[in-house]
Amino acid sequence: MSSNVLVVTVTHNTGDTLESFLDSLAEASSKPLTVVIVDNASSDLDSERAAANAHGASILELADNVGYGAGVTAGINARATDSDYVLITNPDVTFAPGSIDALVRAADELTTSGSFGPRILDAEGRTYPSARNLPSLRNGIGHAIFSRVWPNNPWTRSYRSDQDYGPERRSAGWLSGACLLVRKSAYDAVGGFDPRFFMYFEDVDLGARLGKSGWSNIYVPDAVVTHTGAHSTSGSAKRMERVHHNSAYIYLAEKYSAWYLGPVRAVLRLGLAARGWWVTR
Repeated sequence: MSSNVLVVTVTHNTGDTLESFLDSLAEASSKPLTVVIVDNASSDLDSERAAANAHGASILELADNVGYGAGVTAGINARATDSDYVLITNPDVTFAPGSIDALVRAADELTTSGSFGPRILDAEGRTYPSARNLPSLRNGIGHAIFSRVWPNNPWTRSYRSDQDYGPERRSAGWLSGACLLVRKSAYDAVGGFDPRFFMYFEDVDLGARLGKSGWSNIYVPDAVVTHTGAHSTSGSAKRMERVHHNSAYIYLAEKYSAWYLGPVRAVLRLGLAARGWWVTR
């Protein structure tokens, strides 16, 4: 079976990471890949254009910064007409040899699964908790309140599924959008990323909707990537904290949308606004 894979990455002033990203793709897949770089209105595109030209990738230059999920959607709409799978990935990711082949192999074998996430290592080689449970109201509140002062609290452990990063494939509530292979038919069936999420929680929301539609999300630890992290947001940390808290509210308000849960949504809005102010004060 020969599967076509479209690789979509979204950049915003992160051209310095593209060379190593694109270099690593060559040994990550034994089959040719179609690669599209979606640029969210970077201030200097020269390095991105040079990297794209050198590696046979195409670049889609957007006039405005539309966010991560909407940028991915723009790339898919531009190039994914005949793709079986879409590999959604940050540009500050590098792929271990054979890692994309491992993801595609899992996807070809597990035909009722919609998304597949690799083992993601940080710059120090530690496994990042990228295959997590869907956040519940209880775990979300506990994580929000205690994660910074008591990192090993039971609510954060439950949310991150820290105990389940062994060598076996397993299902998860959602998989990190830093690197994620999605079955194109499943992605289309649920409408892809929700554009209400500028950044953060778009991957949580996608995993939840895939699950509701009968598609499982599978962690594939024999596919390994390294994510050096947060290059596009490092210069605007306070703004990104506010965006993160807003996205959390959008997700939780949708999850607890029944009319009789109006007081819960009000408390969530106030609590997340207060926490956002506290961490950016």
